[in-house]
Amino acid sequence: MRWTSKSVRRLASELQALGHTVSYRLVADLPRDAGYCLQANRKTREGTLHPDRDAQFAYLNAQVHRFQQQHRPTISVDTKKKELVGDFKNPGREWRPAGTPEEVRVHDFLIPDLGKAIPYGVYDLARNEGWVSVGITHDTARFAVHAIRRWWRVMGRAAYPDTRALLITADAGGNNGSRVQLWKWELQQFANRTGLAITVCHFPPGTSKWNKIEHRLFSHIAMNWRGKPLVDLATIVSLIGATTSTAGLRVRSELDEHVYTKGITITDTQMQRLRLTPHRFHGDWNYTLKPVRAKHV
Repeated sequence: MRWTSKSVRRLASELQALGHTVSYRLVADLPRDAGYCLQANRKTREGTLHPDRDAQFAYLNAQVHRFQQQHRPTISVDTKKKELVGDFKNPGREWRPAGTPEEVRVHDFLIPDLGKAIPYGVYDLARNEGWVSVGITHDTARFAVHAIRRWWRVMGRAAYPDTRALLITADAGGNNGSRVQLWKWELQQFANRTGLAITVCHFPPGTSKWNKIEHRLFSHIAMNWRGKPLVDLATIVSLIGATTSTAGLRVRSELDEHVYTKGITITDTQMQRLRLTPHRFHGDWNYTLKPVRAKHV
């Protein structure tokens, strides 16, 4: 019984096999009388914490504070959960005439002609503004940096016309992970084109839930489109772009139709060409990329 389901019907069956005359209804009452109740698993264990976890948070926060004191842009980036495009159920409810719920598909299977949407977000920590590029191919580092470039062109450059530096806070894994060479290579190209010195501070492994973009941007997007089927890409872009909050959040969104290929390899020779300076504290998590040459974009 240790390795089987403890349903009341199974427990009753096992007791009956031992000669007891019981029904599953009686078995359902016995655990309650003994102080038991049905309980789900609870997520509480985060696993082994990195010994420099708290120190990295302190360092990251200090960098954010320093950049903001100097009126330099500080952004938080991440990929939101990928969404199937089509008439699928979207969690949540919205007001409709009584008895007329919107009808959607029973099964959540990918519709090949519609595909999936990959929202990559850029959140300005100081200005409470967000940019979301909605990709349609693969969630790669090149896609991530292209989204940051679009934010800079459309929103960032006008808001910070005199800055020569940018701070990015990002998770330790995913397409913008601290070990992803393509991420660093693409950031170097971005730095070269804009003349910006780009500093990146990664959150310690296993702490992505503390990334500010999750609470200040993505959560509001999820609330804005709750109960609304994401029937096409135009609907997704429009719902993201219409997202607001009582704190004054403003969001712009754009469809990114570029094709991003997986499996791109950056060679050691290419990595040696980066103007990457690791910081003294955890250079694997904190580093600055300086432009080789500046071009206007």
